[in-house]
Amino acid sequence: MSNIDPGNTQALSEASREHLRAVREQLLHLHKAVLDVERASYEKVNGRVTNPHELLQLVMRDPWFGWFRPLSDLVVQIDEMLDSEELVTEGDAEVLLREVRSLLNPAEEGEEFGEKYHQILQKDPGVILAHAEISKLLQPKG
Repeated sequence: MSNIDPGNTQALSEASREHLRAVREQLLHLHKAVLDVERASYEKVNGRVTNPHELLQLVMRDPWFGWFRPLSDLVVQIDEMLDSEELVTEGDAEVLLREVRSLLNPAEEGEEFGEKYHQILQKDPGVILAHAEISKLLQPKG
């Protein structure tokens, strides 16, 4: 278990802020690895995605990529926390990190993200490596 209490109202320390930045960077790396696999699968069925704008529109709107959006949302949440002008607490950061840990839990059965994530981990060594890197950062301290 983490030493940080989600009810901790202390202001976010610089060390915790740096940890969130590192998690964000690894999440982006994982996001890209998963997106590359999903794009390739999409293109096999639907034809080539011709440019980054088209891919962005697909990721934001096409049901094919709907399962993937919670990962994108977590990156946005971390960005918002890091950029917030309001007080961000150690507890706020811990709650968000627990959400990341919970989401990145592959499962053969269960919620859609966990199942699809499990399938992609079986397909692609790049995703496995990215998962391993983010998992190291997400290990609870203590």
